[in-house]
Amino acid sequence: MGNGYCSMYETDAGKRLQQLAGRPYDLTAPDALTAAGRLERYVCRAGSLRMLYSMQRITDEVLDALQDLADECRLVEQFKEMRRGAVINRIAGWPSENRQVLHTACRDIFCQNPAAPAATAQAKSELEKLKGFLDDVDSGGVCNADGKKFRTLIHVGIGGSDLGPRAVHEALQAFGRKDKDVHFISNVDPDDAAAVLEKTDLATSLVVIVSKSGTTMETRANEQLVCQALRRDGLEPRHHCIAVTGKGSPMDNPEQYLRAFYMYDYIGGRYSLTSMVGLVTLGFSLGYEKIVEFLHGAAEMDLVAEETDIRRNLPLLLAVLGIWNHNYLGYPTVAVLPYSQALHRFPAHLQQCDMESNGKSIDRNGRQLVGKSGPVLWGEPGTNGQHAFYQLLHQGTELVPVEFIGFLRSQRGEDLEVAGTSSQQKLIANLLAQSIALATGKEDENPNKYFPGNRPSILLIGNSLTPEVMGSLLALYEAKIVLQGFAWNINSFDQEGVQLGKALATRLLACMTGSESQPQGLESKLLKAACNTG
Repeated sequence: MGNGYCSMYETDAGKRLQQLAGRPYDLTAPDALTAAGRLERYVCRAGSLRMLYSMQRITDEVLDALQDLADECRLVEQFKEMRRGAVINRIAGWPSENRQVLHTACRDIFCQNPAAPAATAQAKSELEKLKGFLDDVDSGGVCNADGKKFRTLIHVGIGGSDLGPRAVHEALQAFGRKDKDVHFISNVDPDDAAAVLEKTDLATSLVVIVSKSGTTMETRANEQLVCQALRRDGLEPRHHCIAVTGKGSPMDNPEQYLRAFYMYDYIGGRYSLTSMVGLVTLGFSLGYEKIVEFLHGAAEMDLVAEETDIRRNLPLLLAVLGIWNHNYLGYPTVAVLPYSQALHRFPAHLQQCDMESNGKSIDRNGRQLVGKSGPVLWGEPGTNGQHAFYQLLHQGTELVPVEFIGFLRSQRGEDLEVAGTSSQQKLIANLLAQSIALATGKEDENPNKYFPGNRPSILLIGNSLTPEVMGSLLALYEAKIVLQGFAWNINSFDQEGVQLGKALATRLLACMTGSESQPQGLESKLLKAACNTG
């Protein structure tokens, strides 16, 4: 696989884009946004989402070249191969994980002929197990030692086992069951666990521990803190704890856990949200029917990502526009700014999904990249961000492309008209205004009031943030990240970059416990310097 595909830097389209980048479209020119029906033409729709991209520094010529780039790199073909079980988590000629990448199989349950039948069959089996378990929790068939129903769930995990489930739980709380509460523990900082435990009635709580390997250091440490708290309250942990882990892992142990749900090697942690990693917790808080809607939205977007025409393939178009901004116009970061408080943790999930996937400097042949791979991704919700970092977005020396996300209707329907407009109208007005202001800028004799403009953005708009729309949004960004990785010819599915720090932390722990065989090494000396309070 690694030898079979070229990077974008080796394509004829890439060379053409390099030339076009010398004269990008001027968004500040008179009528630049309204000429030739630009606002209406530069719209891409997929299900209930639509993307307005007229405020990108592109022309039809650039779009045609981006289409050729996608074709020459066979981006859609590679996406199809991934969905059908090709082994793509590998570096050719070097030891690597050498796995399939089949997170899409978790939601390919609505099709009679799924792309990866065996993996989808496993996903369906786990869903059936989950449905039965949720029914038992609701009926009281699964209850505590006193016969009381479980009302609270504590989700213990880190990285992909925390960020995605937490982001979507927060996003869909408006649809959550009123008789259920969910809390998350992720950081190995003991204060994180203590803050959750001190406000939770453990007697009526389930604890979901999520670790594919069953050995994740932070998660196992937090598990022990929770189990200690359960025992202190006179409760038996195995009657409260659920494992989400790999089959056969140390956590796949019915003597220690009330239930075990499986995640499989072909699902990477940051792509695991639509597996049991996210669905156990979301099923508890939303109910089974809502998580099926969530999966359906993701499945529909996966199918859209197989369309070859970039103007009709929303994930592919988002991916190549990002490549245009990052690789050809030279912008090093991208901001994802949701104008929805419910999505306040979504940028944090995307940070891991994008930067852990595409923060690579070698290609799939083990060679040093000749150009840039993934950008730095960051973001916060609007309108809060407008009162924080938008000054830099509008007038700073660092140009930051923005991906705005907004919805025409609120989730909860609670609103009030003030000064002639509702809060939701104010939210949307601010969203659209920021996009215009970034693009067009403003001339002014006073340099302090001058806005240069030509700062690109896209607008992702939906009617309302429902479970199905959330699934679509998740799959949109997952596919964007994967397609960009294919364009850079990198392996987006391993994460060796996090391993060195883990190994050094283990050596520092050995210093702390006195078992370090070289007490005068760098780790020992740094530990002494850090802990010297004199």
